[in-house]
Amino acid sequence: MNSNKTFSEIKTEISAGKLDCQALVKTYLKRIEENKHLNAFLEVFGDEALLRAEEIDDKIRKGKAGRLAGMVIAIKDNICYKGHRVSASSKILEGFVSLYHSTVLERLLAEDAIIIGRCNCDEFAMGSSNEKSAYGKVLNPHDNSRVPGGSSGGSATAVAAGLCTAALGSDTGGSIRQPASFCGVVGMKPSYGRISRYGLLAYASTFDQIGPLTNNIEDMALLLEIMTGKDEYDSTLLQKESPNYYEEYKKAETGKLRVAYISECLEHEGLDPEIKAHLEKTIASLKTKGHVVEPVSFPFIDYAVPTYYVLTTAEASSNLSRYSGINYGHRSKDAKDPDMVYKKSRSEGFGKEVKRRIMLGTFVLSTGYYDAYYARGQKVRRIFVEKTNEIFENYDLILLPTTPGTAFKFGQNDLDPIKMYLEDIFTVQAPITGLPAISLPLGKHSNGLPFGIQLMAKKYDELTLLAFSELLMNNRW
Repeated sequence: MNSNKTFSEIKTEISAGKLDCQALVKTYLKRIEENKHLNAFLEVFGDEALLRAEEIDDKIRKGKAGRLAGMVIAIKDNICYKGHRVSASSKILEGFVSLYHSTVLERLLAEDAIIIGRCNCDEFAMGSSNEKSAYGKVLNPHDNSRVPGGSSGGSATAVAAGLCTAALGSDTGGSIRQPASFCGVVGMKPSYGRISRYGLLAYASTFDQIGPLTNNIEDMALLLEIMTGKDEYDSTLLQKESPNYYEEYKKAETGKLRVAYISECLEHEGLDPEIKAHLEKTIASLKTKGHVVEPVSFPFIDYAVPTYYVLTTAEASSNLSRYSGINYGHRSKDAKDPDMVYKKSRSEGFGKEVKRRIMLGTFVLSTGYYDAYYARGQKVRRIFVEKTNEIFENYDLILLPTTPGTAFKFGQNDLDPIKMYLEDIFTVQAPITGLPAISLPLGKHSNGLPFGIQLMAKKYDELTLLAFSELLMNNRW
């Protein structure tokens, strides 16, 4: 089996009798072992995946298999899988075993997906490089001296290196789309409220979304369809049935769309000249095919990253207070009284970046600073929502770069947290506004590395996003 096969190709081989699930899993396990230096996986469920593959092969023979029979999926280490460890790549949850399934895992398993392992990530999904994991950095499969992006770097690397058919990540400020760009795969952040967050270890609850990383749009649409829908365990979820993405996106008649591109992004001083040139070429090509592609002004773009970090760190400060060393997780052996249990357990268990964000969040929520920072951040967020929605009154999609550049070298941004945070400058608008966005692997830099182009759509309009992405991916503009 060649690496990076799509699910459709795998199903065709299974139907023709050229492949079965057990052989497929063995191929992936062999590949994972050969590429263990990438550090994409924290844990591989080898024996379990083979047993499940055997069961699913039997179902296939009997004609009773689910829609995902033959799809081998890796999951980010912040998504709960009953009876399996989940740690958010943090020492504070080392050895913790989930007591329940996340909703997304429950739905994937019900359709006979095979879960092959849990992927490394930045600790508690806080990072843009996957250098912040307590269990070591993940390497970019295209150039091992460079980062894979973060925080879902393990998931992106696993898909790009052909270690699984697809993977799940989570996106709070770009944590699916940025590593998808750096690793050359497709990565989507669905609309906030489209996919249940039940069983996702929270970073910032009004931003976090689970989403897939795949090699093509078809697999993305299928996973999206299966994972979406009503869930009584998530009160923020859209409580109505979702479209049949897998069938409908193929039939969707996109016609000649109106596409906006934000001039401040295209002219941003930090944007790599080759990525800018590629975007300009894409814009010109779309125009020649009859699409309306026009510049729009969004003068608030430089406020996106500060707004994002004020609000998300405030939510992180609250969410991560549950990791106290009292009920579960790491407890310091040196603590002599309850007060010291809190202090020492959290000091020992959390990494430097997580501590930084907790302290920043606690500061912006503190008396005397709440109105100056958190309350103001919420007002700016409202402006972002209103002004972005104004663009969508006249346009169907917004075209953006995914990242300012290609994957950077390890350690390049270590001494300057602000520079690292600015890696998210083009991805944070979507989570601030709750809108769906996707990164498509459409570019290759002269340095040999891939980069993505990003599309953003109206809230809950993943269908248009998928349909137009398919056109771009297949050059049918």
